Amino acid sequence: MTLRKIFWIVFVVLVIDQVLKAYIKLNYSLTFYGSDAIIDWGWFRLLFVENKGMAWGARLNDILPFISDHTAKLLLSSFRLLAVSGIGYWLVRAVKQHAPKGQLIAVSLIFAGALGNIIDSVFYGLLFSNSFGQIATFLPAEGGYAPLMFGHVVDMFQFPLVSWTWPQWIPGFGGNSFTFFEPVFNVADSAISIGVVLLLLQQRKAVTQNE
Repeated sequence: MTLRKIFWIVFVVLVIDQVLKAYIKLNYSLTFYGSDAIIDWGWFRLLFVENKGMAWGARLNDILPFISDHTAKLLLSSFRLLAVSGIGYWLVRAVKQHAPKGQLIAVSLIFAGALGNIIDSVFYGLLFSNSFGQIATFLPAEGGYAPLMFGHVVDMFQFPLVSWTWPQWIPGFGGNSFTFFEPVFNVADSAISIGVVLLLLQQRKAVTQNE
């Protein structure tokens, strides 16, 4: 598999991801809890949520409570840049070493997804005005909503397929409601998830063949 093919996989994922994010950002204000979704088909909802932290909205200072929100966000954005640089370097080397096609596709998807979210995290604060109760503008005259490295990742897809209430007798969960699948995500997240699954399948296949 050539670097040119890898480039096109990454390029297509990035374009779809960024076009959708920009469309949501420039046409809708943030969807607050309890407010109507942009689209609501029951099993699928189109929302506009901004994630300031990691996956599922977790923040670095939730794990390291002794650091501030500002420091946590800066460290997270810096780590993302280092991680995607490492993945990109590994990907180029793997292509030159003729790694299996399935493995290269998987890592290409992970790289594209990580890069898509890094663009939000690093640049969106400079490129857009805020979306709280208003529709954002691109390159606002008064400046963006955050400095470089402090942007928020735009999420929009939710698939609340089924909801239930846990029985009262279950410790810790009894009486609480639960929705599967409740997290809100984007195209970049999907690419990363698909890439990870493909990579695990490749590893399992390799282990099976060596037995």
